[in-house]
Amino acid sequence: MHLLMILTAVTIACCLRYFANIPQGNWHLRWQKTLFLFLFPPLLIFMTATSVVCMGKQGTMGGMYTGSFSYLLALIFIGFFNILGLKLAFQGWKSVKSARECPQINLAGKQVRLLETGALFAGQMGFWQPELVVSQGLLETLSPVHLESVLAHEQGHYQYRDTFWFFWLGWVRSCTAWLPNTEALWQELLMLRELRADSYAASQVDPLVLAESLLLVVTNNPVGEEICCAALGAGDRLEQRIEALLTPPEPTSEAQLQSWHIFLFAFLPLLTVIFHT
Repeated sequence: MHLLMILTAVTIACCLRYFANIPQGNWHLRWQKTLFLFLFPPLLIFMTATSVVCMGKQGTMGGMYTGSFSYLLALIFIGFFNILGLKLAFQGWKSVKSARECPQINLAGKQVRLLETGALFAGQMGFWQPELVVSQGLLETLSPVHLESVLAHEQGHYQYRDTFWFFWLGWVRSCTAWLPNTEALWQELLMLRELRADSYAASQVDPLVLAESLLLVVTNNPVGEEICCAALGAGDRLEQRIEALLTPPEPTSEAQLQSWHIFLFAFLPLLTVIFHT
């Protein structure tokens, strides 16, 4: 019976992902729909595995005997999930430690870390209370007004606690990379994260200035250097971000936004514990 539960959860998760389409519309709607498609299937599998482990390898459920194979399978999955989480946490800790070795400077009245490199970089480093890290190349390339737009964008990442939430989303991505469309949905979430921070920055500074900053990074970044500035970005995402900045945002009513209550369905497997004897 437990094995049937696991197979059912995996089948539902794969079907949801396989038939998933990248949503269209403004970033508010795209964010809600993409987050559901990305997070709900892994959450359903994880909750099913958790319920199987809680029920144990002995007893009956619905008149059917349970075996040790499904229990062991669920235990391996949860153990793998936790090991990957510890690995990502260790990598994040090393990144934060490396960032804290950079000297602190005062920039626009804020304490930031200075990365001594010619590449253009700006990003939040940390977990719940991240620190802003900017590169020497960025300070030398951008004018004060363009630099202000970059700082406003990074404040948007701080406001939405992107470093915290995307650590957990990255954990889910690593554990369920085998599910269909994981990478496509992950890239969409990364794009929407930047659009959300752009939208926040556009409420603080001139959107046109931020759009100009995007182009300045692309044209002034040293040849051969990866454009790793979290605030600016480049490549095939550049056009989409500039277009969003120059286009007036569409009003989105609360009724259009997806309710978080739908995620409660992923916890339904936990109810099966009461039927285990």
